[in-house]
Amino acid sequence: MMQILLPIHILAGTIALLSAIMAILSEKGKKLHALSGRTYFWSMVVIFLTATAMSIITSNIFLFLIGFFSFYLAFAGMRFARNRKGIATTSDWIAVGLMILSGVGMWILAAIIFMNKNPMAIPLLVFGFAAIFLGYGDLKSHKNKTAIGKERIARHLTSMIGGTIAVTTAVLVVNVKIEPVWIWWVLPTVLIVPLIIWWRIKVMK
Repeated sequence: MMQILLPIHILAGTIALLSAIMAILSEKGKKLHALSGRTYFWSMVVIFLTATAMSIITSNIFLFLIGFFSFYLAFAGMRFARNRKGIATTSDWIAVGLMILSGVGMWILAAIIFMNKNPMAIPLLVFGFAAIFLGYGDLKSHKNKTAIGKERIARHLTSMIGGTIAVTTAVLVVNVKIEPVWIWWVLPTVLIVPLIIWWRIKVMK
């Protein structure tokens, strides 16, 4: 089963990364941008489904939490792109609740493996913070119905590029075999988050 799932997972990751780059570079609001975004989203769906299956087969809770974290960002980005009225649906509420819970789960897992002196506790802390921070921000947006106009676009960009960070991280971790491994888990976040902040400020202005 793993021999079937892993190639599908890798292919979906490659397509997701390429389509994300295309979406970032293409003119916003045009057909190419929309097509790239849809391709990216459905690739992330495949990534999530295969990651979930592989995490169950291998009893890997780390893979499951990271997989859901990545999928939520793509899901939220898609929803902010389509939902112009800022009114959350049941699926939005469920997804953001699970996102926050996944962040708490990452922190708990980080504490457990930290006691075993496992350095992977570091990326778990980083992603756990990101999951709770982004999830809480989306939760407030749903509650106050503020995801309209510029705020909606800013949240769309934040979520989509956040998901792109996750895909880029996966590519680096799989292909770069340099110690310590945890650095490659957090490096894309450190490098790209400032770009997200700059882009968000630009959009809000």
